[in-house]
Amino acid sequence: MYKLLRPILFQIPPETMHDAAARVSSFFSPVAGIFSGLFSYEHPSLETQVFGVKFKNPVGLAPGYDKSGSFARFMAALGFSFIEIGTVTPEPQAGNPKPRLFRIDKDDAVINRMGFNSIGMKAVAENLKKLQHRSFVVGINLGKNKTTSNEQAAEDYLTGYNGLALFADYVVVNVSSPNTPGLRQLLEKEPLKKILNALPRSKPLLLKISPDMDNAQLDEIAEVALETKIDGIIATNTIATPEGGLSGEPLRRRSTEVINHMYKKLNGQLPIIGVGGIFSAEDAYEKIRAGASLVQIYTGMIYEGPGLVKRIKKGLVELLRRDGFMNISEAVGVSAK
Repeated sequence: MYKLLRPILFQIPPETMHDAAARVSSFFSPVAGIFSGLFSYEHPSLETQVFGVKFKNPVGLAPGYDKSGSFARFMAALGFSFIEIGTVTPEPQAGNPKPRLFRIDKDDAVINRMGFNSIGMKAVAENLKKLQHRSFVVGINLGKNKTTSNEQAAEDYLTGYNGLALFADYVVVNVSSPNTPGLRQLLEKEPLKKILNALPRSKPLLLKISPDMDNAQLDEIAEVALETKIDGIIATNTIATPEGGLSGEPLRRRSTEVINHMYKKLNGQLPIIGVGGIFSAEDAYEKIRAGASLVQIYTGMIYEGPGLVKRIKKGLVELLRRDGFMNISEAVGVSAK
């Protein structure tokens, strides 16, 4: 059905379409359970525990779709076991001027230059208070305000952590978006250590990394991750282009390469969430075999529709059965080489 509707929906500008979908999702969130019958599919072989948190399945929604926490319950009804909300900044900010979201249909890709548009930490916290009785995992993706200097960045991340960690199952430090000027400088060793060491550990702490780093830079990130004793890595953010961050199919191979490299460098000591170009169960399984314990999708939802999550989960069960694995955790990293 979605494939039939997609040509019509794609006549609508991407951000207008996103905002309309967000309003519909928010409206139906209080009664999200009525949709679970259409999209629910769970299997014991997909259950897993990562950084001390139990997940019904390894498929989550990447940040960017629900930046406010106002419709996470609806998205969970589509079959996601975890929803990552954000990016959230301490103070509200408008982000970059529109248009700032673009589809590249021929490549199954999206370019965004949103620039951390956020309703701010306090408003998000009010929305998250409504999610305390839930059956899905919530992550919070933290960013700094554009007006905050890199020298003061640690204070923004600490403010965000203190304001939102209470409502989350895990927290993500996002210093890898290509759409905030100078942000990726915080991936350098000393600034990154300053941020990570400033944050409490009341909830699992993860770092989201860039696909645009070479192996030496990735090795340095791995060393910092182990030294600062964070709980996991998210690989990866979008590819930097002059037009904005590129996601979707063009990111798939590179993000998998980064997952593979980080899994080997970390020797499996830290779990990895894999994200980038997942459009099928095979794409998800490729990342899991490369070293990802969990996966996230975003652009795939735009091109494949809400039924994608169920198809991925069913496909993963079949792939595990084909390869003789009893549980998804057994497949993590088996192809890393």
